[in-house]
Amino acid sequence: MCGRYSIYESMDHYLRQLSLDLVVINGYDREPINRYNVAPSTRVEIVHQVGDGLSVDRVKWGWSPFWAKGKRPDPINARAETVMSGKFFKGLWPNGRALAPANGWYEWLPDPADPKRKQPYYITSADGCPLFFAALAEVHQSVERDERDGFVIITAAADQGLVDIHDRKPLVLRPELAREWIDPATSPDRATAIMEYGCRPASEFRWYPVSKAVGNVKNEGETLVSPIDNASQQGELEF
Repeated sequence: MCGRYSIYESMDHYLRQLSLDLVVINGYDREPINRYNVAPSTRVEIVHQVGDGLSVDRVKWGWSPFWAKGKRPDPINARAETVMSGKFFKGLWPNGRALAPANGWYEWLPDPADPKRKQPYYITSADGCPLFFAALAEVHQSVERDERDGFVIITAAADQGLVDIHDRKPLVLRPELAREWIDPATSPDRATAIMEYGCRPASEFRWYPVSKAVGNVKNEGETLVSPIDNASQQGELEF
């Protein structure tokens, strides 16, 4: 998974899709988020459960444990195969489970017209419904921003079809598994099973080439997720 995604509808829209019977304790409104080019180290909305309530917080995309701070850029992804056993994410697993709502994400492929450059593709759900990326987060409930806060998106191996785009994909959960993922009552064993078997298959996604303007983190707007006239490339990547 490359490091860009979109989340542009209102948080109300994403929460309705989850159908959670929980009180939203903060961070909830009906205004469009309008983020078409979410980049690493920027703050973006994530959802997690706090006690009997649901919290929506704007958290930095990227996280490191205290002992690794400053040694390298904070990772933005964690591999599903190793996140529960490695030392690096020990402080987040399993109690830091969260969701990163999204509408789609971007991947870059070599441009056949110019091998030295890459062509971005936008990947989104085939049915137009929101996506829910499984995430791990550290969030401190306080008035001031806490520099320890951050989150990572869990990635899984790409299956048939999506492997043409990238060998990794975000761990995208259907709403019923997304609800289970953030429930504190979900056991670590069950959460591990969700990581192993719960990712939505390639048949539930569609993708197409988009403008290279998405490569500049300063660019925003719905044109970034609009298809460009590149039918020959798109055809090569259909299921």
